[in-house]
Amino acid sequence: MPIYDLLIINGIVVTDKEIGEFDVAVKGEQILAVEPRGSFSTREAVKVIDAQGGYVMPGGVDAHVHLQEPPMFGKGSTADNYETGSRSAIAGGTTTIITFAPQRKHEPSLLTILAATHAKAANNCFTDYSFHLLVSNPTPTALAEFATLRREGISSLKIYMTYEALQLHDAQILDVLLEARKNGITTMVHAENGHVIEWMTRKLEEEEKFAPKWHGTSHPPMAEFEATYRAICLSEFIDTPILIVHVSSPVAVEHIRAAQKKGLPIFAETCPQYVFLTAADLDKPGFEGAKCVCAPPPREGVADHEGIWEGLKDGTFTVFSSDHCPFKYEDREMGKMSSITPEYPEGRFRYIPNGIAGIETRLPLAMSAERLELRRLVQVTSTDAAKLYGLYPRKGALLPGSDADVTVWYPPTGKDGSLAEFELKNEMLHHNVDYTPFEGKKLKQWPRWTILRGQVVWDREKGGLLGEKGYGKFIKRDRSCLTGSRGLGEWKIPE
Repeated sequence: MPIYDLLIINGIVVTDKEIGEFDVAVKGEQILAVEPRGSFSTREAVKVIDAQGGYVMPGGVDAHVHLQEPPMFGKGSTADNYETGSRSAIAGGTTTIITFAPQRKHEPSLLTILAATHAKAANNCFTDYSFHLLVSNPTPTALAEFATLRREGISSLKIYMTYEALQLHDAQILDVLLEARKNGITTMVHAENGHVIEWMTRKLEEEEKFAPKWHGTSHPPMAEFEATYRAICLSEFIDTPILIVHVSSPVAVEHIRAAQKKGLPIFAETCPQYVFLTAADLDKPGFEGAKCVCAPPPREGVADHEGIWEGLKDGTFTVFSSDHCPFKYEDREMGKMSSITPEYPEGRFRYIPNGIAGIETRLPLAMSAERLELRRLVQVTSTDAAKLYGLYPRKGALLPGSDADVTVWYPPTGKDGSLAEFELKNEMLHHNVDYTPFEGKKLKQWPRWTILRGQVVWDREKGGLLGEKGYGKFIKRDRSCLTGSRGLGEWKIPE
């Protein structure tokens, strides 16, 4: 009888701790052992993958994904559902996603939102998955449900400091942070000053500046770094961990770095759009710039990119997520072009659906850029996301007993099986979107195999997507295993 259900041999195993020539043995859905190359007999395995010198990494964990959400800002509605979004994730080497269960302003309860989101995802996913609760109406009912959320395996939520449909004022933020502290919940914060953005939008429209490029102007870096500093102050006051999401401004990075040096439990996330896109992408002819409208917007250029790369290198950023929030470009009802009218033939930037697709391209872009040491890349794309959101060591690790979630890449050195550089084209992707904002980017890597709980679900050369819809399952999460509140016991009013 075979001892192993799967062996991955001849690869270069990369974890957050080490790089080496190891083979990986899988039994059932879990990692059985990781041993020096040649330790296992291939005759004792049901299936063998010869990695041929390619990198073998824990499956990607993308903890910032918007799928099948209702319209939150006018007519725009996300293009990907749980089937198409998770399918795209698998093809890009991501095996676990955390999406949002969004509460709208008129909805008093979070538990009903959680149940509705479970119904959308159940039996539809190619990846494993979990949810963040998006809190826009922190009623006494909603706050009282935090303890139940924890019992249901939800250990994170998100709040907004901008957007009229979602924005909380500071007192509401304090209510959320206090209840999150009591229940061991990590709070994600979209840190932009919504009043500044609305004021800037009004001023631009007074000058009849409506084209997509003005979206970037309406979201000045000051709006981001002021809100980042304010969020840090509120977190420090309540003494509870927060994650500042999709950071684009190097000044915001400095605020976060300074807070971390003080020992505060402040974490940070950035995304591919802040190191691969610039303001020039918003200023393409006609309406083309709408393809890159997201918030915060891509910043000016190389100096901003370098500030973000430095934060990724030095540990200021905990995670590198996609913020996959896809809208079709040519859809005039629910997509980017819904903002075009006879009166505004180049659209009206305030009404352009806000977000871009990136769940499939996140890991290939990061691998191909060759800007991060490989162990660090594994940290920010998999391991530390799993740690931050209560999934580790089940996810984000190649350890005995961990889920056998593995991404195998091509050899980087021109050996047999290596991958020639190519241009990214939307037709290669598996999402339900008619464009990619990263069209034409040069790539040197793409996942050769993606493995989810021991099953090969992506084989780029022999069939592509092999996984089945519904194999992915909901994963209950514990509290973060990264730094939490510094104080013990209940929060008390300072004397």
